[in-house]
Amino acid sequence: MSNIIRHSCHLVDESPWPILASIRGLGLTSGLLKIFHLKDNILFIIRVVLLLLISTQWWRDVNREATLLGDHSAVVELGLRRGIILFIASEVFFFVRFFWAFFHRRLSVNIELGAMWPPSGILPFNPFEIPLLNTVILLSSGISVTWAHHSLIRGHHSQVKISLILTVILGLYFTALQAIEYLEARFCFADRVYGATFFLATGFHGIHVIIGTTFLTICLIRLLSHNFSYNHHFGFEAAAWYWHFVDVVWLFLYIRIYWWGRK
Repeated sequence: MSNIIRHSCHLVDESPWPILASIRGLGLTSGLLKIFHLKDNILFIIRVVLLLLISTQWWRDVNREATLLGDHSAVVELGLRRGIILFIASEVFFFVRFFWAFFHRRLSVNIELGAMWPPSGILPFNPFEIPLLNTVILLSSGISVTWAHHSLIRGHHSQVKISLILTVILGLYFTALQAIEYLEARFCFADRVYGATFFLATGFHGIHVIIGTTFLTICLIRLLSHNFSYNHHFGFEAAAWYWHFVDVVWLFLYIRIYWWGRK
């Protein structure tokens, strides 16, 4: 009699991708240090390309497990749902730290800052220019990704494709506008606590937008490969949850830092 115990869980096979991705991720720090101190970005670009190549192989294996091998059962999918919820919760507390730092300095301005906020000499962004446009863009992308999700549940694949492409385009547009905004900034990261907290909060949010756009792009590729069905599409659902989280964080950034924080 076989000693193999049948169960509905998925025991992941041994894979080299997690340890390789960790090593490449750690290698990004040396690339960043070279940019900061030597103004040379070649090493950083090489590290990013290698990390993307490793991640692509890892994502390919996960996709095979979910579609071709059928390892993502209902029990496994439930665990994945709980995992992405905990991940997003940890991301919420990640941004809470930046908001806390900004609020602390905004509500109790030190004499060293000239007893005023923003500190003397800093010209903040007009919240009704690029920041407002970016707000409209992200809210629109939230609507389009919801449209894609409901279309996928109803089996309207043409609408899913159109709405998902639109969401990816809006994500790229947001990133381009934020890059322009940084280039036009009249203060920098070194401009006391205002510059540091502003660029940390908005910069990390920008990184999350890039990650979310990549997430949705992978979902678009999987959609075109017919990897999703109306009742089996958790990969897309997780991407949509993450994108809505990015939208909500931006609303707090816009209201608290761009608008309320400039007064």
